[in-house]
Amino acid sequence: MTDLGTRALVLACGAALDLILGDPRKLWHPVIGFGWLISRFETLLFRIFRLSGEPEADRGRKRAAGALLTVLVLTVAAAAYFALRFLLGLTGPALPLLLDVIVTWQMLAMTSLRRAAEDVRRPLAAGDTEAARRAVSMVVGRDTASLTAEGITKAAVETVAENASDGVIAPLFYLFLFGPAGGWVYKCINTMDSMIGYRNDRYRYFGTAAARLDDAANFLPSRLAALAIVAGAWLLEKAGRRGSGGAAAGGFTGYDAANAWRIHRRDRFNHPSPNSAQTESAVAGALHIRLAGDAWYFGVLHHKPTQGDADRPVEPEDIRRTEHLMEAAAGLVFAAGELILMAISLALM
Repeated sequence: MTDLGTRALVLACGAALDLILGDPRKLWHPVIGFGWLISRFETLLFRIFRLSGEPEADRGRKRAAGALLTVLVLTVAAAAYFALRFLLGLTGPALPLLLDVIVTWQMLAMTSLRRAAEDVRRPLAAGDTEAARRAVSMVVGRDTASLTAEGITKAAVETVAENASDGVIAPLFYLFLFGPAGGWVYKCINTMDSMIGYRNDRYRYFGTAAARLDDAANFLPSRLAALAIVAGAWLLEKAGRRGSGGAAAGGFTGYDAANAWRIHRRDRFNHPSPNSAQTESAVAGALHIRLAGDAWYFGVLHHKPTQGDADRPVEPEDIRRTEHLMEAAAGLVFAAGELILMAISLALM
């Protein structure tokens, strides 16, 4: 078997572990290590560059310090992976292969994302808005204290839609292209953005490099994810899937791939980020709902455009429908990637 054939096997094993186990809470996760590195370098660089807490002060030094943090974190994180793999390789080929399977498993987040979404959907469906609000606060960056049941539902749907790219299809994209090392580096970039890529007083300039790098890393995967969601909507539509809740309010009886494509084409840039609306717009179109709009972050109201048309009100079952779209899209990308790797591997034999 060629290296590409081994990569395909490793990816299959890692994806299977994610489907079966998700992210076991008692198992150390690389994201914890990335977060530790980012926090330590942030503290150190704020001290070295003598950065002020004033939001508009030291713009140039904050950008320079943030860029240096990005380089340092990526360098240390990549070195740690390759050093560990080298040391394990001294014992033979088995342990590096096992490491690659574990890394692949931990770079994918479909099962944990689905579980987090269900933690929001179940209390919403039962009418327990407060429990749903607590659950959604664990997976979104916006302020949740004043969210209504509709707002909670939209927040959960948007999170699944966006993370279908960031947490599933983008890691798959880099795992297929570069193997576990690619997934490792991508997840490190994504973690930096989630920690310091905010436009608030502390990170508006310090987090610029991390945010721009994350935008670049997600540019192609987010668009691939959107196309996969449209294709997944078509498959679900042909299968007659409604989501376990049956027909929704407003007469919605199934997924609409044609509308997913139409809304995606129209609204895919309706977001401050160049990537986030790619998948959200496709989901909004597939489900005939309106997503996004104004939201509170760190006590500040941010005015944002919407995606989709309010053909019907959102309902808790839309969370599960979005999960189905994510699963269908991920399955298509995974199958295509495996076929490509195996075809090239066989051609090189």
